[in-house]
Amino acid sequence: MAQILYTLAKQPNGQNGMTVGYANQVYVNLTNQCDCGCRFCIRSHHDGVGDADTLWHKQDPKLEEIKAAMDAFDFSSRKELVYCGYGEPTCALENLVESARYAKEKYGLRIRVNTNGLGNLYHGRDIVPMLAEVTDSISISLNAPNKEAYMEVTRPRFEDAFEGMLAFTAECAKRIPQVKMTVVDVLPENEIEDSRKLAESLGVELRVRKFV
Repeated sequence: MAQILYTLAKQPNGQNGMTVGYANQVYVNLTNQCDCGCRFCIRSHHDGVGDADTLWHKQDPKLEEIKAAMDAFDFSSRKELVYCGYGEPTCALENLVESARYAKEKYGLRIRVNTNGLGNLYHGRDIVPMLAEVTDSISISLNAPNKEAYMEVTRPRFEDAFEGMLAFTAECAKRIPQVKMTVVDVLPENEIEDSRKLAESLGVELRVRKFV
């Protein structure tokens, strides 16, 4: 129990195992579960990022613990809560939605979810309506402009992951105010351009993120 509380408890210098502050944003490390094994994933190389020494939970936090970590954090200069950590946030869907609702209602925070877009496949149902209840912005990892390259770099659990991710994106575009797809800047320029065209065909923007 002590190790779990340490992971969740806010330290004097702002370090903790679940919330990490950057500029106007606070990042939530909701779970270590993930249904992908992306070759470039930072968790394969570092135990923590930003102000967090470690983002590896002894066990995934419960909803009450997530709320407690939020209550211990000073949100006075923060505007956005971003669900992004050493795991896929939609794998902990109920905790994501309920903690996001809590953060919006109590602290007035904007909610962003960074996801691999495989939530519908993982849960076997359409989770977009649930996400749309609390999500202002969603960022979906495209990673590659075609299925072959996507499967190679992302190494997802599902054979139809590429198609499922695209379908998820299309549904998000109908319900969530801001939707973006992302690729890492290590891709060749022609693949970035192909990715941009694919995103635009789904009615969303493409953002090129830096490889860390």
